Amino acid sequence: MEESLEQFFVLVGLLVCLACLAKCVRFCKCVLLSFWKVLPRSFLQSMGQWAVVTGAGDGIGKAYSLELAKHGLNVVLISRTLEKLHVLAREIEQTTGSRVKVIQADFTRDDIYESIREELQGLEIGILVNNVGMLPNLLPGRFLSVPGEIQSLVHCNVTSVVKMTQLVLKPMEARRRGLILNISSGVALCPWPLYTLYSASKAFVCTFSKALQAEYRAKGIIIQVLTPYAVSTPMTKYLNTNMVTKRADEFVKESLNYVTIGDDTCGCLAHEVLAGFLSLIPAWAFYSCPFQRFLLTRYTDYLRQNAGIK
Repeated sequence: MEESLEQFFVLVGLLVCLACLAKCVRFCKCVLLSFWKVLPRSFLQSMGQWAVVTGAGDGIGKAYSLELAKHGLNVVLISRTLEKLHVLAREIEQTTGSRVKVIQADFTRDDIYESIREELQGLEIGILVNNVGMLPNLLPGRFLSVPGEIQSLVHCNVTSVVKMTQLVLKPMEARRRGLILNISSGVALCPWPLYTLYSASKAFVCTFSKALQAEYRAKGIIIQVLTPYAVSTPMTKYLNTNMVTKRADEFVKESLNYVTIGDDTCGCLAHEVLAGFLSLIPAWAFYSCPFQRFLLTRYTDYLRQNAGIK
């Protein structure tokens, strides 16, 4: 009996060591890739002629559209505000020479996908960036204080990822190549009190992406979920940038270095470090009343000061 227990604890110890080693290797890869670009410039082009970006009018979506065009891809811009899309389309065409197609769609609705499918017909789509998303309120708050946009948020954060993936995945499977980047959030890595609905919707994106990658990895398709923390965009009220809060363009450039690193990534080295630190906080402390008071007071004051919220 004692011998069996000893073997059991040795096995558990080995598994813990292997898990720690895997995390160290992953972190070392992130450090390497943040300073040394080893991904061939032609890699993204090899996925296909066109990249599709949802939520392309602002922030991270706009940055992905510009960066992918600089890598030689034609870009389909999908968002709600047509004027912003036309301005971005002109900028991409004038600065990169890439072709641009504009599709106006409101992702808070669920009756838009047949129209999008018709617009995408005949295009060799090699990359899909599921970026569109809604944050009910930048400031933390309890669930019942969330504005009455619950169904809109579910359509925008959840339905859009499923439906857009469904539209492009079959042709990718037939060609045996393709890249799908699903933009989630750092608050999806564990349940975040006071960001409950947003955290849960982004957790769906993580689970969906990882399971789908397991299904289609053998088909030559890369499906990666990104879990960034603070990025200065219109959705985050243009938070002041610092070592942790990134500009959208610098986040996107760095994240594209990591497309072959694994099924999930925070997208930049600073956020990988932050995620590692937060994972050390015990669950009981994370869900405690004092932590929630911290979010409602100190953290709220920080957001008001750095985002100019009155």
